[in-house]
Amino acid sequence: MSVRGGSMPPPPNPAAYFPAPRITLPVGLDILRTYSGAFICLEILFGALVWILIAATRVPLPLLQGWVMFVSVTACFFSILFLGVFLFSYTHRIAVDWNQMDFLFHAATFVFYFGAFLLQAATTSLHNYQLPSNATTLLSDQNYNISIAASIFAFATTLCYGCSTALALRRWKL
Repeated sequence: MSVRGGSMPPPPNPAAYFPAPRITLPVGLDILRTYSGAFICLEILFGALVWILIAATRVPLPLLQGWVMFVSVTACFFSILFLGVFLFSYTHRIAVDWNQMDFLFHAATFVFYFGAFLLQAATTSLHNYQLPSNATTLLSDQNYNISIAASIFAFATTLCYGCSTALALRRWKL
């Protein structure tokens, strides 16, 4: 009862302000039994390989390969974070449309990784380019081979993000 003798109004209904999260992916370890979970694991694995291979070479063009490194590290980190949200069932605690979030994350990362793949392939294609100051090539044979492997894994990672984007779009627009 209040001081003036009237009763207090009921507290607001939190469900009116925070709708239940919409998600069709399973949580916990069950996420690893789906195609989306498998693609996320492949994205992390291949993205880490791109990151390691770029770091293992002498970087001849820092602007190009710096962007590839940034995209691969950032995408790997956010993919681990995204998988962790599903593995530890945080999707029930955070009230967002997880199907939409899944699509937006994978679509944006697909675009960035496609650009990173093109830059890595462009760097690899400069193997026989002669520097004007001396007669050496831009990439040594060992760095060229590592750069080829990085390009292949960047392409594989791009494909994984593309497949995840297609699966997420199908789930979101059911």
